[in-house]
Amino acid sequence: MTVIEREEYLEELKKWKDKDLIKVITGIRRCGKSTLFELYINYLKSIGVKDNHIISINLEFPEYDFKDYKELYSYVNEKIVDDDMYYVFLDEVQAIDKFEKAVDGLYVKKNVDEYITGSNAYLLSGELATLLSGRYIEIKMLPLSFKEYANYYSSESRERLYLKYINNSSMPYALKLDSQDEIDKYLDSIYNTIIIKDVATRKKISDATILRNISEFMFSSVGSLLSVKKIADTLTSNGRPISVHTVESYLNALVESFVFNKVSRYDIKGKQYLQSGDKYYATDITMRYALLGRKNVDLGHILENVVYLELLRRGYKVYVGKSGDKEIDFIAENSKGTVYFQVAYTVRDENTLKRELSALESINDHYPKFILTMDLDPEIDYNGIRKINVLDWLLGEEN
Repeated sequence: MTVIEREEYLEELKKWKDKDLIKVITGIRRCGKSTLFELYINYLKSIGVKDNHIISINLEFPEYDFKDYKELYSYVNEKIVDDDMYYVFLDEVQAIDKFEKAVDGLYVKKNVDEYITGSNAYLLSGELATLLSGRYIEIKMLPLSFKEYANYYSSESRERLYLKYINNSSMPYALKLDSQDEIDKYLDSIYNTIIIKDVATRKKISDATILRNISEFMFSSVGSLLSVKKIADTLTSNGRPISVHTVESYLNALVESFVFNKVSRYDIKGKQYLQSGDKYYATDITMRYALLGRKNVDLGHILENVVYLELLRRGYKVYVGKSGDKEIDFIAENSKGTVYFQVAYTVRDENTLKRELSALESINDHYPKFILTMDLDPEIDYNGIRKINVLDWLLGEEN
């Protein structure tokens, strides 16, 4: 089985090598964080780092069943026996209570270059962020991009590959599985692991059924404007009574565990962030099949989800836009400026094209504006608004 190199993340680690910062890799379970460590360790060995100066520990493995952070610190510290640089890798570090104290203790050593991973955003929202403020760099890892997926299956057409991508999962290990049934069972196992280890335990939830109900609702509503009250009202009307407070708490836990990503709204004309009507996108859209089956699939919203994740990979901060009474799918911002995107599976229908154009035309600035579609048409420019094929864009092949 060929290993996908995850070059962008690997280059990011190389860039920060030996810098006086803790490298924190975060992301949903099974997105490839441990494999990234393996790839980076192989790189270190290739440039002459000795095996005994690489200390790699996966804290979910039973052989590393440390009682507390002190045992973890002592175990690593005993292996540091000279003044040469040591490369310390702590995988799934949130498994150890008060892990941040061990992390900090190792960080202050002048000959330790430290790398940690975690499967929960809570990792950086509590004491670690306070204790290590200004002393770490976070690398947010996502499952496979469409470009990575397409490079792996280079012999098939782009259109066929896209259908496989949104049907068979972007999780790296899913490439080893032979059938959709196997993939669905694998995705269900990931979801259940997240629910048990990253949500239910930390939130002290004894009944995970309501959590699954919320997840099912969220997967069926990807790309829709939502409020916590709307979610609570809908579940209650469907015979699953739940309070707004409980929905908010559980939904935050699902976001912290990287199952979903919350995207806030921004009023372009009013130049202000809006307090309601957020959108949520799944980190792996195919996980919905394990919970909901493969019926009633909205290809437009799935495409929107794929585009959102790609914008994150490219380093953008992403918002949902409001321009008067028009909705802008994505406002993407980085150090170079702002880009606006409308996403539609097809705009072959004239009314659909007019709707997507009118939303972008309502914006009174000169930042780049794009309509991304699956239509196999030549690129067209509508008074500065570029309509391009989304697969070209995902593969970086647009003009």
